[in-house]
Amino acid sequence: MISDISELTLTDLFSKSIIDYENRPAYSLTGKISLTYGEVGQKVENLIDIFNRYGLEEGDRISILGHNMPNWPISYFAITTSSRVVVPILPDFTAFEIVNILQHSESKALIVSKRLQYKIPKHIYNELNLIISMDDFEIIQSSEKEKEVITSTPHPDDLAAIIYTSGTTGTSKGVMLSHRNLVSHEYMANRLFEIKKEDVFLSILPLSHAYECSIGMIQPFTHGAHVVYLDGSPTPSLLLPAINDVRPTIMLTVPLIIEKIYKNKIRPIFVKNFAMQVIYSFPIIKRALHKIAGKKLYQTFGGNLRFLGVGGSKLDGVVEKFLADAGFPYAIGYGLTETSPLVAGAIPGKTKWQSTGPALEGVEIKIDSPNSKGVGEIHVKGPNVMIGYFKDPAATVNSFTNDGFFKTKDLGTIDKDGYLYIKGRIDNMIVNSNGENIYPEEIEATLNEHDFVLESLVTQRNGKLVAIVYLNYEQIEAMHKMRDEVNVNLDERVKKVKEEILSHINSRVSKSSRISEIIEQPVPFEKTATQKIKRFLYT
Repeated sequence: MISDISELTLTDLFSKSIIDYENRPAYSLTGKISLTYGEVGQKVENLIDIFNRYGLEEGDRISILGHNMPNWPISYFAITTSSRVVVPILPDFTAFEIVNILQHSESKALIVSKRLQYKIPKHIYNELNLIISMDDFEIIQSSEKEKEVITSTPHPDDLAAIIYTSGTTGTSKGVMLSHRNLVSHEYMANRLFEIKKEDVFLSILPLSHAYECSIGMIQPFTHGAHVVYLDGSPTPSLLLPAINDVRPTIMLTVPLIIEKIYKNKIRPIFVKNFAMQVIYSFPIIKRALHKIAGKKLYQTFGGNLRFLGVGGSKLDGVVEKFLADAGFPYAIGYGLTETSPLVAGAIPGKTKWQSTGPALEGVEIKIDSPNSKGVGEIHVKGPNVMIGYFKDPAATVNSFTNDGFFKTKDLGTIDKDGYLYIKGRIDNMIVNSNGENIYPEEIEATLNEHDFVLESLVTQRNGKLVAIVYLNYEQIEAMHKMRDEVNVNLDERVKKVKEEILSHINSRVSKSSRISEIIEQPVPFEKTATQKIKRFLYT
């Protein structure tokens, strides 16, 4: 069945949806009128006409730089269904990074929102054939005289997208995804969890990231669902009213958002005084309290949610235990830009604690050279795996085994039921003086369980492990008031907190993984689009 599906293209999926769901709502911006599938189809045709009139050929790269809005997927589909290649650019990239992507991808055109136009240096205007406003599809600038071009229908193996990763290592490569990759992924993801035409998505993650683009845009459009975009950044003041208004059935998020909700809004209720702490220490009572809090959280999410997808990085174990106890409809997934992106996943009711779930139908996962604990590099094969890295044949060859498996550079293990567990990145792994492998992500997960820690990063300095932590000052203040330490100055308070955190972590990890020092991070860590810490900035 997958082999049949993979012979289709994005053009096939798009055309079918336009016909099947013509009068159903497709895309909305919060508080604005929805566009129907038929109206989206017409806007895509109009944009393709502009491409044709201004001489953009088959295979030409067209970059998209904009915040989430209905015209973003319209731009994406206009490019890919007309045999051109889309280059999505993350809106939080710097001007320097954007210029590098435009030049490296050899983009001929750019569709940019007015809010981000300031990031485009003037000299780039002369290097591009065409610049279009994403807000209204008006021509901002053209260096070419109008000339008619006619494109053919794309082939499944044709290049559809080049996605430049926002990595934790500071390196960014252009991942080439074909129509076959993206269509196969859509089919496999829907086999994991079926999207219905009655579903309503609330989209809060950047569309330029493979996670939101594939699962939050292509998949719902293929099945007639309605996607609503926030008219601004997902701050609590904007997000909560939007949730109440939209009442979504499906949302995609990253662990950090859920972890912040738990640490700032839910857990403080359970530990607000000594009596509550005692009550909360009993497992049966803890589960009961989690269930009550879970019902309130469910209503906070609109009361209609049947799928909260959590991906992009590992979910904190304590937070996941709460979600499981609460019966919250969360799903876990694992993937990479190079795999379109999903590789493994577990839907609500099928999750295992700290696992990302089993392989998707049609995907092979194997653990290469596992150690005594079964941990090794995760290798992946499937129709969703990329063509390669754009203009980097050496990196492409080095990323695949001789038998065609993609080397993820992630470390993991698989249990007897086929469930995958992520242990960390090869690039992040620390080898101590005794030759032992230390996975900083596992230590960080334990650190983040502490009430006073919001975020952490473990690294090696002068041969010793240190933990850089961003402290939860709101909880520090609340706890010290409860302990009647209001007269203790801030420096003394923070010193005590660091000692407490150090004791907490070193009592829970092996001798080889013990931390020698806690270093305070004064501001939140800089992060990628999926809220992973950019480790290269701090190590």
